[in-house]
Order: sequence, then C-alpha cells, then structure tokens
Amino acid sequence: MTENLNNQNQQSNNLDAETLKEQLKQIVDPEININIVDLGLVYKVENKDGDILIDMTLTSPVCPFGEVVKSETIRILKELPGVKEVHINIVWDPPWNPWEMASEEAKLQLGLL
Repeated sequence: MTENLNNQNQQSNNLDAETLKEQLKQIVDPEININIVDLGLVYKVENKDGDILIDMTLTSPVCPFGEVVKSETIRILKELPGVKEVHINIVWDPPWNPWEMASEEAKLQLGLL
C-alpha cells in the first residue's frame, strides 16, 4: 500500500504546468475550433500533490459550451497517472481578449493577424 502511494505521488510530481497544458490542448472550443490553451482561456494550472487546480475562463459568460469544456478538462486530466482530483475555477477577470491572450497560431486562425 505504501509503495502504491509512493508511486502515485511520484507520478503526480512529474505533472508540471506545461505538461498539464499540453494535455489540455486536446480540448477544442466547439464554436471556434481552436484548443483552449492556444485560445488563451487557461490562465493558471497548478499541481498540488495530484490535486490539479485550474483558473480558466470562457469566451463569454454566456458560452453555451461552458459545461462541455469543463467536463472535458476534468476527463482529460483525470486520465493522467497520479491525478487525484481536478478543480476548475472559472474566472472573468481578466476578461478574455484574443488579441492579447491567444497564441500566434490561434490569432492566425481567428483572422486577427
């Protein structure tokens, strides 16, 4: 049992913010067809011993796919070894601004460049 807990802790320790964000790139905003990381919707990702804490936003407060994005985020991250729980905090400050927050590739896809 102790060995199992040690393995789980070791696996969760390997999950830094960049690794977790790479996983989140699998989640595509259904309306815009660009992943949530490149859109700049993910503000903060933190791993606290297997508990993943995420601050993120949506493209708008009335986004019809907000629950889908949240549930997909939880599902994708819970598939990773060492992840115990995923906690998502939807924030509206700062408001999403694709001109400032989206990646260059996403800006090209959105026609902003």
